Amino acid sequence: MNTTPRLEPDHLRIEPERPGDAMAIDRMTTIAFAPMRFSQGNEARIIGALRKAGALTISLVAIAADSELVGQVTFSPVRIDGRTGDWYGLGPVSVAPGMQRRGVGSALIRAGLDRLEDAAGCVLLGAPDYYRRFGFRSDPDLTYQGKPNPYFQSLVLNGPPAKGDVTFHSAFDAP
Repeated sequence: MNTTPRLEPDHLRIEPERPGDAMAIDRMTTIAFAPMRFSQGNEARIIGALRKAGALTISLVAIAADSELVGQVTFSPVRIDGRTGDWYGLGPVSVAPGMQRRGVGSALIRAGLDRLEDAAGCVLLGAPDYYRRFGFRSDPDLTYQGKPNPYFQSLVLNGPPAKGDVTFHSAFDAP
């Protein structure tokens, strides 16, 4: 049973990343992913590469009541069967270790999805049990690296479901 108290809405602000946030995002992301066995340790580098390429469609930060940056979520464009469209990839999303399991990540994801309200949809690689709460599901008609994957999930926001193979921005490719 999780006894960690959830944050009250007045103890957390979600706002767009500002130019001065980059170093704090890098540091917090590195620390947040360090103990994760699935991490390759490149999440902060991915965010920096997306920023440098101008591919951060949405980058939101969570600010605690003490003005400390405690979370960040990234949305960037994806290609489906080599074509650009109105689909986006969610991730990385990171939360400072002391703030995990308190609703920070969920608040960031919901705020980002709200900002994508006119988009066709969103995809991600992540834990199905966690992302199901936001409406994400695996779809055998939408693949990653040429094959279905239960951790690759999509959320249709507007229009019909997408079909084809998804490619994330090249910032995700380098180690």
